[in-house]
Amino acid sequence: MTDSKVALLIVDLQEDFCPPNGSLAVSGGREIVPIINGLLASPIFHVKVATKDWHPADHISFATNHPEPNNRPFESFAKIVNPHNPSESYETRLWPVHCVQDSSGANLIPELDIARVDKVIEKGQDKRVEMYSAFCSPFENPPFARSELPGYLKDNAVGKVYVVGLAMDYCVKATAEDAVKEGFTTFVVEDATKAVDPGEGWTRSKAEMESKGIRFVSAEDIKG
Repeated sequence: MTDSKVALLIVDLQEDFCPPNGSLAVSGGREIVPIINGLLASPIFHVKVATKDWHPADHISFATNHPEPNNRPFESFAKIVNPHNPSESYETRLWPVHCVQDSSGANLIPELDIARVDKVIEKGQDKRVEMYSAFCSPFENPPFARSELPGYLKDNAVGKVYVVGLAMDYCVKATAEDAVKEGFTTFVVEDATKAVDPGEGWTRSKAEMESKGIRFVSAEDIKG
C-alpha cells in the first residue's frame, strides 16, 4: 500500500467493558486511558478512530438469547451460520448482555479524550452475527456485515494502523488481523490494551497475531 498516513484505532473503550460497573468488564480496562489519550495527542497520527459495540437487545452473542442449559455467559458457545450461505459457520463464545444500543453501558468512557477523535464507528448491529472486528464479521463467502471503517481509512490515504483498546484477545485481535487482510501495516500498542484472559489468552493471542505479521510496540516506542 502506497498510502502514507497513520491511523490510531481505539477499540471499544466502553463502559460495559470497564470496571467498576461494566457487565463485561476487562480487568484494568480503565488503566490504559492515560496512555491512549497520550497517543491521541501525538502528531504521528493523522486519523483517529474510536469503535463501539452497538448491539441490539436480541444479539446472538448474548447468553440470555439462547435456550437453557447452554446459555452460561463466558462458559457456553453457540454456532453462528452465515445467513447468505448455510455451509459457512463458526462457533462463538456467549457473553453477558453488553453494549446495547442507546444504553449507558454502550457509551465511550468519559475519560477518553473524545475531542481528539475524528470518527466513531459502530459495529455489531446485526443480531445474527458476532462482530469482534471493527472491519467486518468473520464470514467470507460471501462477506457479511462489513463496516465503513475500511473505506474510511482508504479514503483518508491511511497505510499504517496502530490498534489499542479492549479486549486484546477478542476485538483488538480481530481488528488487527483484519487490518492486515485489508492491506494495512499493523501494530498493536501492547501497554494500551488489556485482555479478557491476561494469562494464556494474552500469550496465545499475541503469538497468533505475530504469526500474521502484526507487530507489537509500546507507547514509548512510538514516542521515540
